[in-house]
Amino acid sequence: MRNGGNVSDFDRRLFLAGAGAALLGATTRDTPGHVTLPFGNGARPLVRMPGKREMILLTTRPPQLETPFGVFDEGLITPNDAFFVRYHLSGLPSEIDPRSFRLKIGGHVTAPLELTLESLQRDFPVTEIVAVNQCSGNSRGFVTPRVGGGQLGNGAMGNARWRGVALKHLLAKAGLREGARQVTFNGLDNPPIDTVPDFVKALDIDHAIDGEVMVAFAMNGADLPFLNGYPLRLVVPGHFGTYWVKHLNEINVVDADFDGYWMKTAYRIPDNNCACVEPGTKPDKTVPIGRFNVRSFLTSHADGAKVSAGQTTELRGIAFAGGDPVKQVLVSADDGRSWQAARLGEDAGRYSFRPWRLGVTLARGRHAIKVRAVTAGAETQPFDARWQPAGYMRNAVETVQVEAV
Repeated sequence: MRNGGNVSDFDRRLFLAGAGAALLGATTRDTPGHVTLPFGNGARPLVRMPGKREMILLTTRPPQLETPFGVFDEGLITPNDAFFVRYHLSGLPSEIDPRSFRLKIGGHVTAPLELTLESLQRDFPVTEIVAVNQCSGNSRGFVTPRVGGGQLGNGAMGNARWRGVALKHLLAKAGLREGARQVTFNGLDNPPIDTVPDFVKALDIDHAIDGEVMVAFAMNGADLPFLNGYPLRLVVPGHFGTYWVKHLNEINVVDADFDGYWMKTAYRIPDNNCACVEPGTKPDKTVPIGRFNVRSFLTSHADGAKVSAGQTTELRGIAFAGGDPVKQVLVSADDGRSWQAARLGEDAGRYSFRPWRLGVTLARGRHAIKVRAVTAGAETQPFDARWQPAGYMRNAVETVQVEAV
């Protein structure tokens, strides 16, 4: 629902939400094409699900769709119909009626709330932010030695303009009681059986009230797509997508560190400066995953692309980090022997993709193009991939081979 919406809008959304859940399996039977990602067992079908263009299918139950990488060269913002999809639980809501939906805020507060979608948009300040949502396991398929988990390419990420209400305003209305320590978030998706833990995430109270964490109701100027969390989702700028709870309907303030499975056991990384260990070993101590590390990509040319020798070729790409602004993108056209600074494009904020461009003239033959981003705080992409048992946070310098003919 949007401000000024009417009953017909509500009915349309109700139908789409219910139909979306019902069609998840049916629409994946047709495979009009396929892609082969550049790692072992990388063959994937291209499928259409409700509200989505052809996407790379990883699993159907729960739905996991990866964005075809060429989309990232189309513009700064990732279109809603191409935005990646990641669920942990197969019990998706079968029906969401925006008229009866309520967001409940309770726990360690003085005045528990139940908010309609209308009151959320009407009674609180509305704001926007452009921010990247990236799956913790983005690029896991490239990890060597190989690790368990979804074998994703580089497309489990996207950049969108999110519109909603800062969480701090909702918590202020509910009134935090003394001793409030963390805030937990739950959505309408449910475990398929009782032995599977519900997907509940938590943020420290200081993070929850920093003014940037958002309860979003719109994405790129439209209602959230069903598969990206309709009608509400949490937006946690700079942090991995595990915290971006979809179909958000329950927020609870707690007076102790939340020890649910998805915080205490899952989504944890080595507790050291590199968040890494020697391949094949386990960390002595772990902490919950948090902010992105810096990354950059070449988007204008795929591996094996052919370009014209002796003529200027424009290279384009994106870079981003977890809130520390991208200061510089360096590009090498000779496998790292020399580097040039690319021209940075539109600055949509410190949580957004930052586009870059560089013209190069290549002699006849094969060329290894490398891209390396540096943040204002001097965080720099490593040349060698860092390893951890879960395959999270891959951010090594990428290499794309092109041939000048």
